[in-house]
Amino acid sequence: MVLTISDRASAGIYQDESGPLLSAGLSEQGYKVIQSVLVPDDVDKISSAISSALALEVRLIVTTGGTGISERDVTPEATVQFIEKMLPGFSEALRALGRKVNAKSDLTRGLAGINGKSLIINLPGSLGGVRDGLVIIGALAGHIFDQLDGGEHVK
Repeated sequence: MVLTISDRASAGIYQDESGPLLSAGLSEQGYKVIQSVLVPDDVDKISSAISSALALEVRLIVTTGGTGISERDVTPEATVQFIEKMLPGFSEALRALGRKVNAKSDLTRGLAGINGKSLIINLPGSLGGVRDGLVIIGALAGHIFDQLDGGEHVK
């Protein structure tokens, strides 16, 4: 599932670009994107969308947007309640990759973690942040799912 969080895109002020980019990138990596949702920067609406995806046992839930430091950026606050095991290394890798091009990428507050057998990832709303996120998803998600499904640890 791809969840775009944006007040302006959800109000029709501009067209969402990060969600379609994320959906296309995940599809190219072999994931089946069963749903793409657009919601405003609102904790309850974000939480509802994540809760619905978990109820459907969606394995990969990726958000784009709402990870900055403005008053309306609340994606991490909406996400944290669903994370049973934090994966801070994912977000660290995302920031490390992004800072090579833009030092401001260190300001993203996105989370990554596990809920049951589902992986939840917050990406920035910028196209560059989504591209970087796809690189990290490509590098780590397969191993994360192997581990969630009982696979052996890599030695």
